[in-house]
Amino acid sequence: MSDPLTRRPDIAAGRLPAEALAQGFGDLHPALERHEALVEADRCYFCHDAPCMTACPTSIDIPLFIREIQAGNPIGAAKTILSANILGGMCARVCPTETLCEEVCVREVAEGKPVRIGLLQRHATDALMETGRHPFQRAAPTGRTVAVVGAGPAGLSAAHRLAMLGHDVTIFDAREKPGGLNEYGIAAYKATDDFAQREVDFLLKIGGITVQTGRALGRDIHLAELRRDYDAVFLGLGLAGVNALGTDGESAGGCHDAVAWIADLRQTADLSQLAVGRRVVVIGGGMTAIDAAVQARALGAEEVTLAYRRGRDAMNASPYEQEVAATRGVHLRFNLQPKKILAEGGHVIGIEFERTRIDAGRLVLTGETVIIEADQVFKAIGQAFVPEGTEDEAAGIALERSRIRVDAARRTSLEGVWAGGDCIAGGEDLTVVAVEDGKIAAMDIHAALMAEGERKVAAE
Repeated sequence: MSDPLTRRPDIAAGRLPAEALAQGFGDLHPALERHEALVEADRCYFCHDAPCMTACPTSIDIPLFIREIQAGNPIGAAKTILSANILGGMCARVCPTETLCEEVCVREVAEGKPVRIGLLQRHATDALMETGRHPFQRAAPTGRTVAVVGAGPAGLSAAHRLAMLGHDVTIFDAREKPGGLNEYGIAAYKATDDFAQREVDFLLKIGGITVQTGRALGRDIHLAELRRDYDAVFLGLGLAGVNALGTDGESAGGCHDAVAWIADLRQTADLSQLAVGRRVVVIGGGMTAIDAAVQARALGAEEVTLAYRRGRDAMNASPYEQEVAATRGVHLRFNLQPKKILAEGGHVIGIEFERTRIDAGRLVLTGETVIIEADQVFKAIGQAFVPEGTEDEAAGIALERSRIRVDAARRTSLEGVWAGGDCIAGGEDLTVVAVEDGKIAAMDIHAALMAEGERKVAAE
């Protein structure tokens, strides 16, 4: 390490003027103007067996909505989108379209320049939301009630579809605001102007949905009681736990969970009051790591290093997201395994890494160490499902690979309980996948409740 004077933690707020903060946290992808949208829509081939539609987890009819934009009908395009994905506005902003619909676009395959599907989707959904109207109407009330635990993408998707089908839905969420990942976990520059809450307000206009915040499963509400008091239960619990590094010095001041830090940042009214280190190291290779690193830089950190234990190709963050980080001044370093958090006076001064390599397909340590000085360290090495509150009086929910086990209809091992989103086994931890989980579960819940009602009528 360098001279002891440089080891003093340098963490401060207000590193950048207001103009620079506004630029750093401005919209990552500014919306298309009307003429731009028409020009972009005209590039679509409107494929009959559209690979983009197959690549979309929610199966949005992409050629149809683009044709509707081309015809000057963005409101109709939005209805097409939202009928498949009620959170289509947020997904247009945060979906990794470069590895989903746009990756398989015929234009991408032939020319290396896909139709900008995500921006066209945003153009349409924004146009509809600006009208202040909700595009769908509730069916006649069924008299059946459903409890949804978790107001994230999966829970909101399930709640909307169930309400639209005529059921009365109550959403419970442990946090003070609904929205889940969209509100607390996504980089501020991807969802500007309080979009997450505006989208929740838009979704709730369907009617038939009551939201109770500050209500945690296992503390304020209990699964056995929900099963008793409601006709069905959907769990969209997300991933509340954060993986630990398991290294010495992890409890030192200045060592943070990236997830919690991003949540704090998203709820900060004045970014100039949020302190950040002059030298920041982010550990991880996924989207959370990228988001933390880019936002630390946008707050004024002078040196931001993202360190990942494997090579670039193994990162969960897409090449596009890696490029966003690099172009915004984040230094990406690979094949570095965290070994020890270095602290002095109880505060982080750096982190010691050991170099790695791949040997016969396995990650091995080389014995060579590297020290990177830091005032702050952010851990972004994955989240874990916390099963607290999912225990039933008779038996707990069956787990698979430490997450909730579900079948294709998103039914859990407990009668009358469905689940979806990041908390279930086999998911891809994407907003759009969580939306689809909620939709699938809602349709199966509806079928089960209607079949049960028919059986009761027949019995009478």
